[in-house]
Amino acid sequence: MTSPVTELVELLALERLEDNLFRGQSRDIGTKYVFGGQVLGQSLSAAQATIDTERPRDAHSLHAYFLRAGDIEAPIVYQVDRTRDGGSFSVRRVTAIQHGQVIFFAAASFHRHEEGVTHQLSMPEVPRPNDLPAAEPVPDGVLATLPTKVQRWLDRAGPFEFRHVYPRDELNPPKRPPYQQVWFRLTERIGDSPELHREMLAYASDFHLLGTANFPHGISYYQPGVQMASLDHALWFHRPFRVDDWLLYSIDSPSAQDARGLARGQIFDMQGRLVASTAQEGMVRVLEDER
Repeated sequence: MTSPVTELVELLALERLEDNLFRGQSRDIGTKYVFGGQVLGQSLSAAQATIDTERPRDAHSLHAYFLRAGDIEAPIVYQVDRTRDGGSFSVRRVTAIQHGQVIFFAAASFHRHEEGVTHQLSMPEVPRPNDLPAAEPVPDGVLATLPTKVQRWLDRAGPFEFRHVYPRDELNPPKRPPYQQVWFRLTERIGDSPELHREMLAYASDFHLLGTANFPHGISYYQPGVQMASLDHALWFHRPFRVDDWLLYSIDSPSAQDARGLARGQIFDMQGRLVASTAQEGMVRVLEDER
C-alpha cells in the first residue's frame, strides 16, 4: 500500500501537457471540496517547472486567490504564463482550471541567490516537539456520531504529523485568544530537492491557519452551521528548510469582521530560524439557526 507521503509526492508531480500547461490529480482527504493546500502546492509545482535550469532561481513568494470550490473527483489543469524573466527575478502567473472554469489563480516570484542584509524576529519560547504528546485519536464512539466527511478527515493517517503546543478540542471548542503554535513535519523522509520541500510547505501552510480566527468565538469548522473557505493565501520563503524535520507554525489572527477572518503565520525550524511567513483571509460564517 502506498504511504501518505508517497501519495503526496505523486500528487505534486504534475503531468506536463505542453510547455506551459500541466495537469494535476485531486485527492479526497475528507474535505468537502479540494483541499486548498493541494492547489497551492500544485500551482507552485507548475510555476517551478517553467524556470530555466540554466538560470536557477528559487521561489520566494506566492500570492493566490481561491475563486471556486474544487471538485475532488476531477483533475485540475494549470496554465502558466511566463510573465517576466529579468536579470534577478522571474514571475509566473498560474491559472487553475476545472470543468472549463477558473477556480484559482496565483502569482509566484523567483529570485536568484544573492547576499544582502539579514535579520529576523525570534522564535516564540515553546516546548520542543519531543516534549509534547502525540495527538490522541478521536474515540470511536464520538467519531461515529459525526458526519461521514468529518469522520474521514479526523480518522485519516495524513502525510504530516502535528503536535499542538496548546491543544484545543475542535469538537467542543472553548473560547481562547486568537493565537496558537503547532509543530509539524512529514512522517517520512523525502529527497533533498528544495523545490519539492517548498511545494510540501505550500501544501502544509493551509493547515490550522484560518481556524485560528475561530478561537475567540468558541466555534470550529466541524460544528453544524459554521461555514469556512479560504479566499486568498500568501506565502513567503525566507531561508532553506526541510519539511521532514520539525517546523514550528506560530499563528495569530489580528481581526475577524464582515464574515471574514484574517490569520498570519511564521514558520521556524528547530534552530530558531524563520524559514517562511504566511497570511490568509477566509470566509467565516455562523448560521445561528443551525447551531
